[in-house]
Amino acid sequence: MNTDLFESKKELVEEIVDLPKEFISLANKNLPVTTNFAIKYLLDRGLTKQDIILWKIGVCLSGDYSGRIIVPSFNQDGNCNYFIARAYGKEFPRYMNPNVSKDVVFNELFIDWNKDIILVEGVFDAIKAENSIPLLGSTLHEGSILFNKIVQYDPTVYIALDPDAEKKSNLIIEKLANYDIKVHKIDISGYEDVGVMTKKEFLSRKGGSKLIIDDWLLESQIRAI
Repeated sequence: MNTDLFESKKELVEEIVDLPKEFISLANKNLPVTTNFAIKYLLDRGLTKQDIILWKIGVCLSGDYSGRIIVPSFNQDGNCNYFIARAYGKEFPRYMNPNVSKDVVFNELFIDWNKDIILVEGVFDAIKAENSIPLLGSTLHEGSILFNKIVQYDPTVYIALDPDAEKKSNLIIEKLANYDIKVHKIDISGYEDVGVMTKKEFLSRKGGSKLIIDDWLLESQIRAI
């Protein structure tokens, strides 16, 4: 295993952030009628009330994040270290996230490192996949907190990025393989992303995924050129 990552890395520290003061938890009872639009948006995306409670999803009806769904992230100590703010109406831009580093393990508080880890692009993808971590993008850097955690705990990793991120998926797989991490690649073809799949369909695709080996990776890289 390549141990340079641990020999040369500096201490990685996550920031602690406050949720917007206008944040309203959608898990509360007796919600304002105006939250119905946000709830309908989430249900239309295939989320359930249980998902809303589990992911502690909220909404802002006023302030800087007005008209946006808020999905908070909590580190292993239970402190908020990031949040996603996604417009559910016509607000632009669609995402307006806090001005802090995205170098976090999103919702690590709920991750079991003793089980398979699924890497997806966005938060709404992660909600459809059990024990999953959104990259908040489509890249994974070796110096990141998440990469360090994966190498430290050595779980089996499943990659489920959007179909248009083939090259980036292969690059992540190659990096993880350098540290002897077992990686499976989940076929998302036929769907825009994991977020539009049902949980049942995603679980089926996960079960049919391939364990990546060197020859397969080389062929996949050639196809992506």
